[in-house]
Amino acid sequence: MARRRLRAFSFAYPRELLTLATGPVLHQLDEAPPDESASTEQFVRWTLARFRDRTMVLTTSFGMEGCALIDMYARQGGTPTVVYLDTMFFYPETYALRDRMVQRYPGISFVNRGTSLSPEDQEQRYGAELWRRNPDLCCSLRKVEPLRQALDGVDAWITAITRSQSQSRSGTPLVAWDWQFQVLKICPLATWDRSQIWDYVRRHDVPFNELHERGYPTIGCTHCTTAVPGLSPAEYSRAGRWVGTDKTECGLHELRVEGRGVEGRESKVEGQRSRVDGRASRNSGSFRRDSGSFRRDSGSHRCQSRA
Repeated sequence: MARRRLRAFSFAYPRELLTLATGPVLHQLDEAPPDESASTEQFVRWTLARFRDRTMVLTTSFGMEGCALIDMYARQGGTPTVVYLDTMFFYPETYALRDRMVQRYPGISFVNRGTSLSPEDQEQRYGAELWRRNPDLCCSLRKVEPLRQALDGVDAWITAITRSQSQSRSGTPLVAWDWQFQVLKICPLATWDRSQIWDYVRRHDVPFNELHERGYPTIGCTHCTTAVPGLSPAEYSRAGRWVGTDKTECGLHELRVEGRGVEGRESKVEGQRSRVDGRASRNSGSFRRDSGSFRRDSGSHRCQSRA
């Protein structure tokens, strides 16, 4: 697959990230992002200023961290486009939270870039209960490929993942080139943990998924997410995801270096998909709206700051 052509601009980068992200965006300029001694508020302000004339999106699955990060940007006057991937297997509580977030932050566009592949079509094409038989392929169809399309043409991708969430995320830098999606990836909450997020959410009255109070530390698709008994909302664990398998990631945030995926999972999924129907399932590329009336922009995803 040909590498996407880099748009004609450069980013400032701290030298310590060069070994992790020696991608085509790396050019040492005078304007470097704040280091880890800076507050998260300072870092958020830097992203708004640095990419004010660029295409920037914030993605979320409406987990606690994502909701907190949206609030942080709103408090800084930012109006980033928030992209989420409706897998069509969300919990009802997740849809309810989305509606509350839309009401709470009317200046922010919430855009669904989920797959157009219906559960019925997936079953007809790949067989029943794909999530049980081949969760990697299911995640690729319903998450990875839709996000790849959503990030096409985007200059900066903001996520709410943290180092404390799992061993595979423990090396997450604040800023890095993402080889899988060929985009600059920014993680303002990299140094946070769940207890800090919980404190922030309560202090600022940020909406959060009520399932967190029922023992769900993370919330994904209904088929692949279960409660973890005994956990409070202030505790994070991935033990409730893909129970009974060694899978801990959906494939969106796996650390990659150029030409190699984690444990060869990407090439394995591609091979499985090609044997099934010869091509990846892709959405139409247009914004698909849900039954609710959500604010959407013209499709440029341009991040704007309020005056």
